[in-house]
Amino acid sequence: MEKESASLDALSKLVLARRQELTAGVTEALARQRHAEAMEQEKATCPQCGRSVRSLALVPRTVETMVGELTLERPYFYCRRCKQGFCPLDEALELSEHKKQWDIQEAGARLAAEVPFEEAQELFSQLTGMSLSNRTAHQVVGEVGQDLGILEVSPTAEEISQRIAEVAEGKKQPPIMVLALDGAHVPTRPEEAKGVGKGKKRQRSRRSRWHGEWKEAKGFRFYLVDEGRIVQVLSWHQIGKDEQIGEALRQVKEAGLIPEEKVRLCVVGDGAKWIWNLARELFPTAAEILDYYHLSERLHKVALAQFSDDPLKQRQWVEATKARLFFGYLDWVLVDLEQLESADEETGEEVRKLWGYLKENQGRVKYGSLRRKGYPLGSGGIESANKFISH
Repeated sequence: MEKESASLDALSKLVLARRQELTAGVTEALARQRHAEAMEQEKATCPQCGRSVRSLALVPRTVETMVGELTLERPYFYCRRCKQGFCPLDEALELSEHKKQWDIQEAGARLAAEVPFEEAQELFSQLTGMSLSNRTAHQVVGEVGQDLGILEVSPTAEEISQRIAEVAEGKKQPPIMVLALDGAHVPTRPEEAKGVGKGKKRQRSRRSRWHGEWKEAKGFRFYLVDEGRIVQVLSWHQIGKDEQIGEALRQVKEAGLIPEEKVRLCVVGDGAKWIWNLARELFPTAAEILDYYHLSERLHKVALAQFSDDPLKQRQWVEATKARLFFGYLDWVLVDLEQLESADEETGEEVRKLWGYLKENQGRVKYGSLRRKGYPLGSGGIESANKFISH
């Protein structure tokens, strides 16, 4: 028989494997010591009607904590009038309704907020020696998120002012602050598994399956532009309608988190009307900028339709049009679109849509003057935030 290793690493792993058994025993003893009276309680008051009731039995409950699995025997009370059972010790110990207690939930939520649920499951097991299913990770993150609002996760007004002061130091003009808004489709999973069926005698029930769903998350991000780098201020994403993201942005405004008098504020968007409507309502003096790179995608779409049989002509037209817009010659682009002879009605409609789009956003595509003032032309700041929430 091979001799068991006595190296420090082997001994460390041995203790690590048994640590929860040891620490759980200590925790159980502490709980019995500090709640001895509650564990021997014979009478209690019904929380519903206030009637005095007697203990019926000691009912064990097994819970999981970061120090291990504990089994607690609690006096169980039942009110016949209210038809409700309760254990006062659960309240005294502030137990979670779930088997995994608050410390595990907190650790799991922090981990699952940084990496995909499956990876969080694996890392949690490696780091703690305990199990945490990806379903539980999903559940605790969802429960934590339900109780958080934009103001709970945002920096304070003082912290934001400090960041602005650091960027503004040594500069003649106030720094540029960007408010970028965008929507992105993100993969989600439902709260419960689908396809669960009851088993029959001598026959396994069908295994539950998760069916992922794609939903649109709308979000915004405030950041400072400092010599080509982004300085984070605050950001927020949520799955919901325009009104809901608008309410979150309104809370930021009303809380006075953004000192507009200390910055040159601009709003960058992809042209969606909900973005401009919201920006004008809350920040009417901010410069509005149509994302140059989003506009470039529209140019490619028109070029593909207009010059479908000539890839070289497509590239030439797109690059020439982008250059004119980049240097502020919008009128030239509009005239060029008016003079294009389309091969069919469908192509002509694409050209007319682009003309109308540029005309509608003409105040937002003055890229020449915007560049000279130092404003960014793209929405890369919010796009990178979208990628983060889509992990």
